[in-house]
Amino acid sequence: MDTLARLAATIAARRDADPATSWVARLHQRGLPVIARKFGEEAVEAVVAAVSGTDGDLTAEAADVLFHLLVLIDARGVTLAEVLAELDRREGVSGITEKAERSA
Repeated sequence: MDTLARLAATIAARRDADPATSWVARLHQRGLPVIARKFGEEAVEAVVAAVSGTDGDLTAEAADVLFHLLVLIDARGVTLAEVLAELDRREGVSGITEKAERSA
C-alpha cells in the first residue's frame, strides 16, 4: 500500500476516535466548514512557502495540504480511490482540453 493510501486508511480509522487525542476526530467533530477552511489555510501556507520559503518549508506545507485534503474528502465520503480514478481518466489529456470539456 502506498503512502497516500495508508494515510487515507488512517484518517478513516480515526474519524470517530476521541477528539481529545485525535486531530482527525477533532476536525470531524467541528464539521465540514472547519475542515474545508483548514484545508484552505494549509493551501495558502503552501503557496507562501513556494514563493518565499525554503524547499523544506514547501515540503512540510505540501504534506499538510495532502493530509488535510484527505481529511476533507473523507468528510464528504469521497475516497482516495475515486480521486485517483479521476486522475487516471484525465491522464494523457491536455489540461486545456480537459478544462474546456468540463465547461461545455
